[in-house]
Amino acid sequence: MTDEQQPELRWAPLPPKPSNTGRIWLIVGLTVAALAIIGVLFFLFLPRGDSPDPAASSTPSPSASPTGSSAPTPSPTPTEATPQPPAQTEAPPVVDPTVEAFRTRVGPPLQDAAQGLDIVAGSSSQDAASVVDTLQQDAQRMADTPPPSSISAAWSDGLIAYSQRLTDLRTALAGGSDSAVALQDARTALQSLNDLIGL
Repeated sequence: MTDEQQPELRWAPLPPKPSNTGRIWLIVGLTVAALAIIGVLFFLFLPRGDSPDPAASSTPSPSASPTGSSAPTPSPTPTEATPQPPAQTEAPPVVDPTVEAFRTRVGPPLQDAAQGLDIVAGSSSQDAASVVDTLQQDAQRMADTPPPSSISAAWSDGLIAYSQRLTDLRTALAGGSDSAVALQDARTALQSLNDLIGL
């Protein structure tokens, strides 16, 4: 009974082992590619390291003397060019404005001055005084505007006279005295300025 229970043993062929040839060629190929990349990089960087050295050694010697001689020459040139812009800055004031251009700049403040004097005539002393202060500031701004040379002296004298009349008017208003005469004097001085520029 014991013999009947034992299984029969049969020999079967073993399956073939997988081939490692593909893996070996892959490793060899990657190694060759890595070596090729390293060689190319080494070849590219090695000449660049060598070329600057001769260039650097040859550049300082010839350029040292020319650079030394040419460096002083450009330095004075920019230095001389720097004083020229101030000369150009002085040139615009020499340009004489026309009476029309000057009228365009000072015309609006002069028209405001006429309206301001009208307001002074119909206002209380305190309100009128603040208006006169504004007119004096406008007169100062007009003094900063260069006039044409043809009317320069007359404009300067007329503006000084107008500013003085405004000061007299301001004093009369602050003192509570009759300001009619001072107001008329200011109007007359303002009209002289208008006539001077043809306004």
